[in-house]
Amino acid sequence: MKKIYYLSTCSTCARILEETAAVAKGAELQDIKKEKITPEQLEEMHALAGSYESLFSRRSMLYKARGLAGKELSENDYRDLILEEYTFLKRPVAIVNGKIFIGNDAKTVAALKSAL
Repeated sequence: MKKIYYLSTCSTCARILEETAAVAKGAELQDIKKEKITPEQLEEMHALAGSYESLFSRRSMLYKARGLAGKELSENDYRDLILEEYTFLKRPVAIVNGKIFIGNDAKTVAALKSAL
């Protein structure tokens, strides 16, 4: 299985999709703004990542707007926030043959490119 959760309005996601040739290599894409992440999908990501915190984006504008920076969040808090608002998911998230790739740092993108 090859699936990538991304945001179509994100230029970084678009660059990564192009750089990895994900579509040409048969990856299924899910625009998380148009098609919300289901609890089951998030559970699958969690099982592969090991924590909800690793899937959580602190760069979201809502993170600062809601004053979450000063709060101590639990794993359940991270889970609930990601399900509530798509911008709290670190992007892109790719699942390729049972491996998960989270975020856009160069090392992660290189590993994703190799896995695809």
